[in-house]
Amino acid sequence: MKKFFIFSGFLIVAAAVFFAGCNKDIVGRTDNLSALAPANTDLNAGIWKPVLLTGPSEFAVPAPIATNTPEYIAQINEIKSWQADLTTDEKRIIKYWSAGAVLRWNEILRELVAKHNLPPYQNEDGTYPFPNANNPLAYPQFPFSNPPYAARAYACVSAAQYDALVAAWYYKKLYNRAAPYNVDATINVLIPKSDLPSYPSEDAVVAGTAAELLKLLFPGDQEYIQQKVEEHKRARILSGANVRSDIEAGETLGKLVAQKFVTRARGDRAGAAIGNQAGWTKLETDCIARGETPWYSLELPKRPPMLPVFGKVKSFLFDSLTAISLRPGPPPLVNSKDMKDETEEIFQMVKNPTRERTRIVHFWADGAGTYTPPGHWDAIAAEDFVTKNFSEVRWARNMALLNMAMGDAAIVCWDTKYFYFNPRPTQLNPNIKTITGIPNFPSYISGHSTFSGAAAAILGHIIPERAEQYNAMANEASMSRMYGGIHYKSDCTVGLVVGKNVGNYAVQRAITDGAE
Repeated sequence: MKKFFIFSGFLIVAAAVFFAGCNKDIVGRTDNLSALAPANTDLNAGIWKPVLLTGPSEFAVPAPIATNTPEYIAQINEIKSWQADLTTDEKRIIKYWSAGAVLRWNEILRELVAKHNLPPYQNEDGTYPFPNANNPLAYPQFPFSNPPYAARAYACVSAAQYDALVAAWYYKKLYNRAAPYNVDATINVLIPKSDLPSYPSEDAVVAGTAAELLKLLFPGDQEYIQQKVEEHKRARILSGANVRSDIEAGETLGKLVAQKFVTRARGDRAGAAIGNQAGWTKLETDCIARGETPWYSLELPKRPPMLPVFGKVKSFLFDSLTAISLRPGPPPLVNSKDMKDETEEIFQMVKNPTRERTRIVHFWADGAGTYTPPGHWDAIAAEDFVTKNFSEVRWARNMALLNMAMGDAAIVCWDTKYFYFNPRPTQLNPNIKTITGIPNFPSYISGHSTFSGAAAAILGHIIPERAEQYNAMANEASMSRMYGGIHYKSDCTVGLVVGKNVGNYAVQRAITDGAE
């Protein structure tokens, strides 16, 4: 039976939203990408600064068997036997995975976020059920991967992949075992050749790390995740890139590093971000006590606020006191002339839409059934990183910087939202009709603006020749929320500044992590 629910003032068919979200082509197509051929293998990346690991050798990787042993020769013969009669599907998976491990697992993560980015339908009594991590397949399925949850997921997975690859590069240089095609010239090489040592396999490291984190974050999708792992490992052997012992060592290392991030995720306070009725009521009464008009849900029936305690989640780039210090000053008072002017400005925008503004609203909407604003910026980054021919470890480092910036931006943004508890434009003027719905959390500051400011700051550092374009994109994403009737100008301008301030912490880490 189809589930219908009232979301952001509109009636939506959940199934339709899911399929539309999964098929949404945000910035480009990656099905036909060429195989990854790094311009620089970054052989010394084993000395780069990790995020959680105490050092690259924290988890031991045993020395590989020699390439002249019978066991290794048997593994070479395994490659040849598998290559003897490749099927069309096997050729397809080789091509797919050869585009890059970090790229592909980020795409898989985005797909899972989009699949689960659906608000639960209300109960018969007008209350709302909450997803339960201990029973992930029961309705509503766990998780509801809303923007804060998604931002945290992208950050956890990306940071773990980076740490695991720093460790892998340390052992690659230490053991210096040549790739199988450099050992046996008769192997049919189906990926670009490289002088990078193959032990442990970087692809297996990424797959092992991603799988452990994704199974924690999306526990109802474990079978699908494991299928992708097996396909990825098989593709590397079929292609002639790795022997089985390369794969096994890489996957084991990836899982060990992942468990350190799993432990962190279990204790980062995200599990308490929903809060409770007493806390929700206090937010409202505290706002009234300050003489202000509190935010309230405009959904029917009223939905509990989205993750009001997410501001207390543990950040990656700075400590909790720094997170609080990044909270901006207050918005205009609700009854002030400034707020009346800002509300009127939004009313005029939605009353007099243009085709271009409507296009911008929908391009940056990233609502239910999509992989959220952080996922949108991941897609933008991936399109640009592909053109740079980065090594897997540099891909991972850059995605970690981007996603830690946006994950921490979510924390600061949500802390600000619930500290001020400011009403939406549609609450102050019911004549404002939004184009894409009304998010179920306070207005100040804009999440899109904060995510975008953070993303533009770090991406502009990674690819400086694109900095101006990234800033233009961030400004457009920010303005889209005004054009759509969702945010006031102060929400957006301050959000961009806060996001940039958070992103600058990622820039400082980039300058000092040893990769530059």
